[in-house]
Amino acid sequence: MMWLTWRQFRAQAIAAAAALAVVVVVLAVSGVQFADRLHATIAGCQARGSCSQLASGFLHALHGSGYGVIGQVAVGLIYAVPGLIGVFWGAPLITREIETGTFRLAWTQSVMRWRWLAFKVGLIGLVALASAGLLSFMATWWMTPVYQASVQANSDSSLYRLEPVVFGANGIVPVGYAAFGFALGLAFGVLIRRSIPAMAATLAVFAGIQIAWPRWVRPHLLTPLRSVSPLNVAKIDQLIIDSQRHMFVTASASKTGAWILSNQSIDQAGHPFTGPATQACLGQGLAACNASVARLHLRQVLTYQPASRYWAFQWYETAIFFAIAGALVWFCVWRVSRRRLT
Repeated sequence: MMWLTWRQFRAQAIAAAAALAVVVVVLAVSGVQFADRLHATIAGCQARGSCSQLASGFLHALHGSGYGVIGQVAVGLIYAVPGLIGVFWGAPLITREIETGTFRLAWTQSVMRWRWLAFKVGLIGLVALASAGLLSFMATWWMTPVYQASVQANSDSSLYRLEPVVFGANGIVPVGYAAFGFALGLAFGVLIRRSIPAMAATLAVFAGIQIAWPRWVRPHLLTPLRSVSPLNVAKIDQLIIDSQRHMFVTASASKTGAWILSNQSIDQAGHPFTGPATQACLGQGLAACNASVARLHLRQVLTYQPASRYWAFQWYETAIFFAIAGALVWFCVWRVSRRRLT
């Protein structure tokens, strides 16, 4: 069974290995150059007290440069690969056997259904996890200088690892995504029993979950922290007055490295501040407006996830996706073992 499974899968495996080798070589070569460039930029900066400025300049130069393009492509690949694994490896794995009728030959050779499925899922699943793991490791290593520069720059930019887009392309969660994508494709293949519809369904559901998860699920895996402080009028970055003279004030957040979930201004009674607009803000200039807002004694309420929870989120999210993948594989084994496929 192992030999037969490999024969059926080897063309895809060779193509994936070749593509992965190219990506690894590009990341390895450019990563060494990238790290050397950062070290050369900030070398000796602590003695001069200019680390923040130099690191900020390094990050600014990254955007639009060749290194920036490589980083963006690497992040895109890490998000795409688990879905592609589900579409091209998971979904056709059983449906191809059903469509061609070759599963009958396997089952008439004294091979139990669960063993037949276990060999196929085990071999291809391990290759999928190893591919996603290697790609994630290389991308995480490549982006290490970016995180180091962000810390030196004391920046609240999206370069921190808890930021949703960056988080899913680092650490161990891509391995969990790969396991889920593969199992999702496998389940749709067993249910739909047609390759193209199963592949389309896998792609649609996986993409939907990747969009919904960081917005509605991940923020609540751990109870967010809450911070209340006096509103700093010098940091007001948004002041809106609508047609009913309701006024909405928002100051910039200052939790370095944190993932800010909400940023709200409240009045002295603890209610969200909605005005009414002060006379000074209706036409007396910025300085007068800020002074009138200061007299309101508003407070800024932040809910956030601190940077120290990065690995906790990584482990929780990976465990959840592995658990879902395990449940989907169990369903496939049950379906194949107990139900007629034709």
